[in-house]
Amino acid sequence: MRNNSASHGLWALTAPPAPDTVPLASDTAADVIVIGAGYTGLSSALHLAEGGARVAVLEASEIGFGGSGRNVGLVNAGMWVMPDTLPDTLGAPFGERLIEQLGRGPQKVFDLIQKHGIECEVERAGTLHCAVGRKGLQEIEARAEQWQKRGAPVVVLNAEETRRKVGGGEYSGALLDKRAGTIQPLAYVHGLARAALAAGARIFTQSEAVTAQHNGLRWRISTESGSVDAEWVIVATDAYGKGLWSQVRQEQIHLPYFNFATGSLPDGLRKSILPERQGAWDTREVLSSFRLDRSGRLVFGSVGALEGIGASVHRAWALRSLRKLFPGLQDVEFETGWFGMIGMTSNNLPRFHELDRNVVAFSGYNGRGIAPGTVFGSVLASYVLGQIAENDLPLPVTAVEPQRFRAAREAFYIAGSQLVHLMETRF
Repeated sequence: MRNNSASHGLWALTAPPAPDTVPLASDTAADVIVIGAGYTGLSSALHLAEGGARVAVLEASEIGFGGSGRNVGLVNAGMWVMPDTLPDTLGAPFGERLIEQLGRGPQKVFDLIQKHGIECEVERAGTLHCAVGRKGLQEIEARAEQWQKRGAPVVVLNAEETRRKVGGGEYSGALLDKRAGTIQPLAYVHGLARAALAAGARIFTQSEAVTAQHNGLRWRISTESGSVDAEWVIVATDAYGKGLWSQVRQEQIHLPYFNFATGSLPDGLRKSILPERQGAWDTREVLSSFRLDRSGRLVFGSVGALEGIGASVHRAWALRSLRKLFPGLQDVEFETGWFGMIGMTSNNLPRFHELDRNVVAFSGYNGRGIAPGTVFGSVLASYVLGQIAENDLPLPVTAVEPQRFRAAREAFYIAGSQLVHLMETRF
């Protein structure tokens, strides 16, 4: 079973192949350089190219190498932060603007999938935020009330309704968000790349941006074997950033998140577990998530890194938890495993930075990368194209603020998740 840090697990096995790309091997020019070929970078490239700009994407590894190819595949609206908290945190007009744009985020994703014919196992049945105990129920009730007063199609299900939707478990309720859904995440990012190439963008993989020079008018970004000259640079590396403008990494705490996938379930189990094909996660502090892919494989995940002792600890916990949630799965084993890194900011909200002259970035998605990354990519394209001004952005411009004791806190999350899962497995 593959579970190393370079693996994309099930998603690599079932995604259509990425489009053919090559490393940058010469000196060229563009209007915009995009660093990073994930959701944000490729959404930016696609919308820029459709707007008539010459775009060159530089990717240090492969398309979707980072969080875009490793996540659960839940296409959710909004952020983890409660909607009513955003206006107080960000101030006017940014708070309500961010809520409005990210509330429509899943629809943006689904529209792009339909427009460009992206094959990514899209399911639009919504998502379930499952409440654990009374405290969890109070949390989802408050979240639902805040979304409902903004006109969002969200409802709170009682315990019995939740059990029918999930097909198991003892949850006290669930928040059903009808705006949301699931996709095959690596297939989606591959599809964005194909769409960007078809629109005229150029994508260079295995092409890490090594140096940057500015002559007062334009940037020259160099790789080991070539360079691109452009007026604008979009940095879209987020939690996987290194090298040039990697200071965005310094304001994020890396939270590891793993997933395991079973083989295709028998027809009877496939029809009884998540029968409407919602994706789900719970309100525990060390949360769990679960969903089915189109072939009936159950994907189950939680906080933790599949490295060293963590690989066996998290696997044992995941099997026990899965069988407790769905008693019919006593004989089911995992066939693949993988993990990635979530970039967590101090206030659990994304940031917009002007890192240098004509160098811009959104970062810090806090575990909500698919819809926000897609939306922010299109926003960056509109900004660079001059279609919107800085005051029209969904976030204010802020300086990069490194988090204190970052390495120690990251080590704590890795060790803490192992301890929680070890204790739950044994007791």
